[in-house]
Amino acid sequence: MCGIVGYIGKRNTQNVLIEGLKKLEYRGYDSAGIAVFTDKGLEIAKAKGRLANLETKLENAPLIGSVGIGHTRWATHGKPSDVNSHPHTDDSHKFSVVHNGIIENYLELKEELIAEGHTFVSETDTEVISHLIAREYEGDIVKAVQKAISHMRGAYALGVLTEYEPNKLVAVRQASPLIIGIGEGENFIGSDIPAILEYTRNVYILNDGEMAVLTQDAVELMTIEGNFISREMIRVDWDATTAEKGGFEHFMLKEIHEQPKAYRDTMRGRIDVSGKHVVLPELKLTPEQIKNIRNVQIVACGTAYHAGLVGRSVIEQLVKIPVETDVASEYRYRSPIVTPETLVIVVSQSGETADTLAALREAQSHGAHVLAITNVVGSSIARDADDVITTLAGPEIAVASTKAYTSQLIAFYLLGLYLAEVRGTQTPEQIAHIIAAMQALPEQVEKMLSQADAIKDFAEQISKHEDLFFIGRGLDYAVAQEGSLKLKEISYIHSEAYAAGELKHGTLALIEDGIPVIALATQESVLEKTVSNIKEVKARGAEVMAITFEEHVAGLLKSVDQAFAIPKTLPILTPALAVVPLQLLSYYASLARGNDVDKPRNLAKSVTVE
Repeated sequence: MCGIVGYIGKRNTQNVLIEGLKKLEYRGYDSAGIAVFTDKGLEIAKAKGRLANLETKLENAPLIGSVGIGHTRWATHGKPSDVNSHPHTDDSHKFSVVHNGIIENYLELKEELIAEGHTFVSETDTEVISHLIAREYEGDIVKAVQKAISHMRGAYALGVLTEYEPNKLVAVRQASPLIIGIGEGENFIGSDIPAILEYTRNVYILNDGEMAVLTQDAVELMTIEGNFISREMIRVDWDATTAEKGGFEHFMLKEIHEQPKAYRDTMRGRIDVSGKHVVLPELKLTPEQIKNIRNVQIVACGTAYHAGLVGRSVIEQLVKIPVETDVASEYRYRSPIVTPETLVIVVSQSGETADTLAALREAQSHGAHVLAITNVVGSSIARDADDVITTLAGPEIAVASTKAYTSQLIAFYLLGLYLAEVRGTQTPEQIAHIIAAMQALPEQVEKMLSQADAIKDFAEQISKHEDLFFIGRGLDYAVAQEGSLKLKEISYIHSEAYAAGELKHGTLALIEDGIPVIALATQESVLEKTVSNIKEVKARGAEVMAITFEEHVAGLLKSVDQAFAIPKTLPILTPALAVVPLQLLSYYASLARGNDVDKPRNLAKSVTVE
C-alpha cells in the first residue's frame, strides 16, 4: 500500500513528485523520498516521517531536473528510517528503484549478490532490485530490468531510472497496482490515479506481467518478455476525492474489497514453493522453545480480540495445547498465571493500543515469550515484543476494521500450522491440505464480493430496526461477535451476539415478532443443532438470515427467511469467508441510515489511552 509517482517531461520534476505523493497520503506511510536526474547526475533525497520532513530537506537542496521517481513507504522489511526509505540505488548510484510489494526470495538474492561483491546499506527487499538491475545492465535498461525480474519471486510495482539513459523511465507491474498517465510532452507513472489526476486524465492501466517504457513524447507498453502491446487509453472522469477511494463510495467499502489482496500479501513469502509448508523466518522462537510451550494466552482489544477468539480455536485444534483469550484491559487486573513456558500473543492493528501494550509488558515481567501480530512495522508493540508477525493488509483509513481483522486471521492460520509442524501435531498431509485451502481463500472472497447486492437488500431491511441478534456455534460464534461489533460501530443499531445453544438460557425472552436474527451455520459438525436453534427463534417471530455453504442453502431455506451462500472451505477456515457478508451487512445498513460510514461517532482508529 505504499505510493509510487514517476514523471518525465518539462515541468519542475521535484514539485510534480511531491504533489503526487501528497495525493497518496491517504494510503498511509512512514517515510518518503524522491530521485531526480539533475545536472549533477542521479540525486536522491529521503526522510523518515511525514512528507513535510522531506520538503524541509528539499528547501535547502532542491533537485532540479526533468525526470524522476518518488515513493511513500509503508514499512514491511526493516523499520521506518531514512536509510530504509525509497528510492534505493546500487553501489555505483547509477540506478534507482522505487517498489511496492514484496520480493519473496530477496534473502537468497541478497546473499548471492554479496558473494559477488555488492554492498548493501538497508534492511529492505527493494535494495536487491537495484543491484540486480545494475548487474544485468549491458547498455539497455529495458533488457536489464527484464533480466532482473526473471530472478525475482513475489509482488512488485516498479519505477526504474538509470543515469546511463536519463531520457527513459521504466515501469513494471506484477501483482501490485500501477498506472501510466499520458500527457502532452510529458508522461507519468503512479500506484494510484490520484497521484497524476492534477496533470492528466488519460491513463493506461498495466496488467500483471506488463511493463512500460516512458519518454517525454511516447509510451511503449510490452510484456515483461518484451512483446509489444496495443491497448485502448482510459479517460478518467472521477473527482479527486472519489479517486482516492478507488471509485468506491467510502474507504470502508474499498477496504472490504481489498481483502483478497490482503490475504495474498499476508501469505506471500510465508508458504514455501512446494505449497506444503509454512515458513516464518521472522520468528526468533527456536524449535526447542516451541516444543516447550505449555500454554498460550491471546490478548487484544475489540476487533483484534475477536480475531484472537478464532486464533484460540485454530491453535487448540492444530497444536493441541490449551489457549486462553483475554481482553487486554482486563488482563493485568486478574493476576494471570504466566510462566516462562507460556506463549503470549498480543494482537493490535496499529501496534499502539495502550491496553495491549501494557498487557505485553505485564506478560514479559513474568518471563513469558511475547509474540505480536500487528499491521505496523516499527510500532511500539512491534518494537517491544520478542517476536512479530506483520500482517500485510496495508493502511486502513476507515475506523471500522475489515481487512486488518481478516489479515490477523490469516496470521493465526499461518502461526497455527507452523507450530503444528514443529510440534508434530498434524501430519504433513493434513498441513498441506489446509495450506491448499488457504490459498483458495482470496478467489473465494472475490466471488462473494461480486454477489454483494443480496446482502444490500437485507441490510436495508434491518436498517429500520433498533435491535438485532447474531447467533452461531463454535467458530461461528466467534465470527458472530465480530459481525455484531461491526454493526454497532457504524450503524448504531443495538446488536448482541450469542452462542446459539445459550438462547434458551435467557435470551429467548428478547425475541419478538419481526426482530432480525443473523444465524451463522458453517460448522457442519453442529449444523443440525444450529438449525434447531434457528427454529427456536423462528417460532417466536424472528426474521432470520442465514450464512452457510452453498450446498446447505436449499435445506436451510425451509427454516429461515433468507440465506447468503459462502463458498465451500474447510471448517477451520470459514471465519475468513463468513465475516465478509457481515462486513457488507454493516456497511449497507449504515449507509441506509445516513451515517458517516468511515468516521463513526465517538470512535478513533488507534486507541492510545487505557
